[in-house]
Amino acid sequence: MVDEFESKYEVSQVATFIQTHNFKRVALQFPDELLKDSTEVVRALRKELQSSCEDVKDIGLYVMADTTYGSCCVDEVGASHINADCVIHYGHTCLSPTSNLPAFFVFGKAPINASNCAKHLCDYASSTTKPIMVLFGLEYGHALQDVIKVSNVETTHMSGDTSKIQLHFAEVMGQSMIPTNSSETNCSSCTADGDCGDDAVKRTYRIGGLVWNLEEGQSMEDYSLFWIGPDNSAFVNAVLTFNGCDIVRYDATENQLLTDTSQQRRILKRRYYLVEKAKDAAIVGILVGTLGVAGYLNMINHIKEMITRAGKKAYMLVMGKPNPSKLANFPECNVFIYISCAQTALLDSKDFLAPVITPFEAILAFNRGSEWTGKYVMEFQDLVASTPVGTEITLKEARFSFIQGGYIEDPDLQDADEEDEDATLALANMTEKALQKRDDDIKTVAKGTAKSGAEFFASRSFQGLDINSNSNAPEPFIIGRTGKASGYNHETSKD
Repeated sequence: MVDEFESKYEVSQVATFIQTHNFKRVALQFPDELLKDSTEVVRALRKELQSSCEDVKDIGLYVMADTTYGSCCVDEVGASHINADCVIHYGHTCLSPTSNLPAFFVFGKAPINASNCAKHLCDYASSTTKPIMVLFGLEYGHALQDVIKVSNVETTHMSGDTSKIQLHFAEVMGQSMIPTNSSETNCSSCTADGDCGDDAVKRTYRIGGLVWNLEEGQSMEDYSLFWIGPDNSAFVNAVLTFNGCDIVRYDATENQLLTDTSQQRRILKRRYYLVEKAKDAAIVGILVGTLGVAGYLNMINHIKEMITRAGKKAYMLVMGKPNPSKLANFPECNVFIYISCAQTALLDSKDFLAPVITPFEAILAFNRGSEWTGKYVMEFQDLVASTPVGTEITLKEARFSFIQGGYIEDPDLQDADEEDEDATLALANMTEKALQKRDDDIKTVAKGTAKSGAEFFASRSFQGLDINSNSNAPEPFIIGRTGKASGYNHETSKD
């Protein structure tokens, strides 16, 4: 049992990573569902370090929970509170490149019936004329070689012509990540559609910590996708990014193949609707959803400049994990742009007062003349990987027809854009006049004209829940003890 536990959490590999780089302050990041095992992991890791390291007392292990943003990303903000040298990330991860701290990822080992999975894979491969690209959740990477081995056996024993069956498997980028001075980490210059360098013979694709190559002249539309794993954010990321491919999903929990991905594909229609709605926005809120993923500052600068060029006002908001209650404090914002990793970027904003869109959708909405070809980019690093700050990003867009059920060319696209531009400029002018209107309420903090975003938000009658900042508020009635738990105000020192 102990060996199985240590194998699941890869205790020896983690200890080797710590010792190899001589890290002294190590942050162990656990998601909520694995937090119950954190004490046992620390105990096993401490024991492993003692058996191979003499100065183990100098190594500090700190458990982190309740991440600042999504638990799939390395929480560099939380790790900085203890001046950590590195982060050991446990559980599901998007494997987004970090900005400053080295990281080691323990994906876990989810149970899977490799024989059953390989059988479904071969049956599906024999029913299609396209080659198959096998993608998977990182927690199933430990069983990939078993699936490959059984698939080769199944293909050999299948009756009929099996020479046309072509199976290709993605690989995990790696478990460790050492950020460099460059914003490119773990070959982040390889986009979902692009090459890895001008001299590359093969095209390199990556998504969610997976990487694979295609021969020159081939594209992902030439393949069918076979996904191994649950219906989670990683799967939705793959469906949207490669929405031009036929995709099936093998559920390792139920041991069955699911071919209906219409629910995930409907998300694309919903996102397109939000893009159209965002075009009429006059005030835009930029939600910072990460402070650790490499390149987020460049993306913020691109978005701010793009909004300014569109004649709109932008305000940057940092609030941790957004929810409807938090964003309701900013009713002036007509739309929010959420800058985060690919697997947390899609917020279901049906309960929000204003839509929440991704950087890719913002570029489609605010860059005049941009066109949507049906491709969808989730990684914001891919949008600015080769674009200097200040350069306008242009994308081609094909209008989606809900009647025809697909993307169509719109001959009136240019005229529609001109009408939208006139309407947007009119809204922007009205907003400018509203911001400059004199505030008649003498009790507001920013009496007079609003010259900045801070003054504008401060001019509202609602000033938040900090009762100490309002001199007219009644004195608070304190029940219980006051002070810190280490020494309350009524307690006297025992010294």
